[in-house]
Amino acid sequence: MNAVYILSGLGIFSLLSEIFNIRKVLFPIVLLGLAAAALLLIMDWNSVQSYYSNMLTFDNYAVAFSAGISIVALLWFMMSKDYFENNTHVTDHFALVLFSLVGAVFMVSYSNLAMLFLGIEILSISLYILAGSKMKDLFSNEAAFKYFLMGSFATGFLLFGIALVYGVTGSFDLNIIAETVAAPSVNFPSLLYAGVLMMMVGLAFKISAVPFHFWAPDVYEGSPTVVTAFMSTIVKIAAFAAFFRLFSTCFAAVSSQWVDVVQVITVLTLVVSNITAVYQNSVKRMLAFSSVAHAGYMLITLVALNEVSDSAILYYVVSYATASIAAFTILHNVAFENENVTAEAFNGLVKRNPFMAFTMTVALLSLAGIPPLAGFFAKYYIFTVAFESGYVGLVLLAILTSLIGIYYYFRIIIAMYLKSSDIITPIETPLLHRVLMVICLLASIILGVAPDLIIRLI
Repeated sequence: MNAVYILSGLGIFSLLSEIFNIRKVLFPIVLLGLAAAALLLIMDWNSVQSYYSNMLTFDNYAVAFSAGISIVALLWFMMSKDYFENNTHVTDHFALVLFSLVGAVFMVSYSNLAMLFLGIEILSISLYILAGSKMKDLFSNEAAFKYFLMGSFATGFLLFGIALVYGVTGSFDLNIIAETVAAPSVNFPSLLYAGVLMMMVGLAFKISAVPFHFWAPDVYEGSPTVVTAFMSTIVKIAAFAAFFRLFSTCFAAVSSQWVDVVQVITVLTLVVSNITAVYQNSVKRMLAFSSVAHAGYMLITLVALNEVSDSAILYYVVSYATASIAAFTILHNVAFENENVTAEAFNGLVKRNPFMAFTMTVALLSLAGIPPLAGFFAKYYIFTVAFESGYVGLVLLAILTSLIGIYYYFRIIIAMYLKSSDIITPIETPLLHRVLMVICLLASIILGVAPDLIIRLI
């Protein structure tokens, strides 16, 4: 809970720094605050603590994902520093991001459906504004408007589902709902299952799973690159952690009623996103469909729910976020002021900045699932979990779609190394970005060589 206080305090400090004209010290204080939040979370390991009448519970699951969100947020701030420096509303942007992190922590630590809704709204409202933060850019305005409309619509489904579940079980508390649903002598009306499915629709929108993904490509493409990186990593981690927590605790006893629906969504997500990504010219749009595809791989852990699914999803999101932050950092440097670049912009990158090309290669190979990088073992672990649970066909499909993914990732790699460009001016990267790329490189390699560092945490 100390992390929530720190993040909230940082958000308030960001707003006050504009009044007292201390914006120059804001960035280092935010980095120190995020590091302190992660450290305090780690210190709470193996100590289950509940707050606000058991509405928030910080068990190992919540601590692991909250610490992961804090660390990824720290990396994200390192990536986005130059973008904020060129923005006159830097304090407002910092405050919005920090408050959205509070919502993300609520989403991974809630033990009451009311707190789940509160966390989603805190996160989403900030993102609606951040998506449209380039006020003079029509695409950014369009992205914010689409995200707001679709997000509000999905929230309506979620609230209706929560209301139906409450009507049947008489509680918002996850433990009470789980005990009520698991009671062997109780025959539930169809309203319960309708509520479960409606909540599934609302949360599937938040993780951009097919067929509830239609907002993601346009919003990711229209938003500023740094905001797209935030949505693709931190938002997806928080949304899926909330999804997994709800269905693995509350509704595990009636999984036979919803697992087939999740399996259909998983299959559609894997197939549609990977095939569609092949035909994208915009790199941001390609990465958007890549993000949708990775949501499909994450959903496999919910289909094949067992005692190690939570470890599998934690390892997957860490490896995915690390590679994504590296990829978006390089895209941000290559694109510069041009937000929507094609693969041709990466032509001959190895001659303009060899280290950047190498980092991008490692990031894309990790996203594609090539050994010995972390992305390979993340997929391998999830596939093993699904295979042991008897979902052989789903594993084969996931492997096939991973091969499709290799194709569109390698388009960028081929452009960097084998194609020439008329532009030969070297790309200079800020020192902070070079440090960030080194961190992401080391993380992708070390987590691939020693996956037990994450897998055995929870």
